[in-house]
Amino acid sequence: MNPIVRSGAAARAGALLILLGPLVSWVAEFITAAAWQDPPYSPLYNWVSHLGLTGPPQTAFGQVANSPLGAVMDTGWVLYGTLLIVGTFLMFDPRKGAHPITIMILAVLAGTGVSLVGIVQGSNANVDNGLIAFHTFGAQGVMLAGNIMAIAVGTGGARIGLTRRRSIASIALGTAGLIAFPLFMTDVFTGWMWNIGLFERAVIYPIMIGHALLGSSVAATQRHRATHPMAPLTARASS
Repeated sequence: MNPIVRSGAAARAGALLILLGPLVSWVAEFITAAAWQDPPYSPLYNWVSHLGLTGPPQTAFGQVANSPLGAVMDTGWVLYGTLLIVGTFLMFDPRKGAHPITIMILAVLAGTGVSLVGIVQGSNANVDNGLIAFHTFGAQGVMLAGNIMAIAVGTGGARIGLTRRRSIASIALGTAGLIAFPLFMTDVFTGWMWNIGLFERAVIYPIMIGHALLGSSVAATQRHRATHPMAPLTARASS
């Protein structure tokens, strides 16, 4: 089967960057949430994006927000988006047809979206000046493009270097995220706001796990091919 990823150093570097992205974001989230103590941050109740609010405490989107290390979270999101885009362009070969091009486009949309969340905060000031539209576009863009990307990666798993189990897992993660998205939006627009952090993470975390699976899988495949150059890609994909 014709692979859609590059070979050699470029693919290995791209895989590591894609793997690093969600890890950086998770570390930034942990550090930022731990610093939020007044009131204590609740990952089930509080918005994820409120972690990135800098400046004085405020009540935004129905919740008290007080994130002393908001800049750490914002930096984590911008790095995540940048690493995803650069890593995807290093890894995938657009000359191999529509499938890698589709994945690359989705990665650009998702990476730009998560970066926008970090650059344009969901603050009251940005609601008043209209910049909140960029924050909203970024958040919803990464939620949709990121989960669709996970499905696209899973459907082409054999050509990427994923095992059959990881391909199925990627499809399942993207599907779960897309199912959670309308539930999250309903929670927002009805004003119910019940456990909004839980619903938001149900959409976001499948994307991040999917990227970790993609990066680690391709890194392992490329390392295996480097040490066993005659072993075909399909032998690993079928295991």
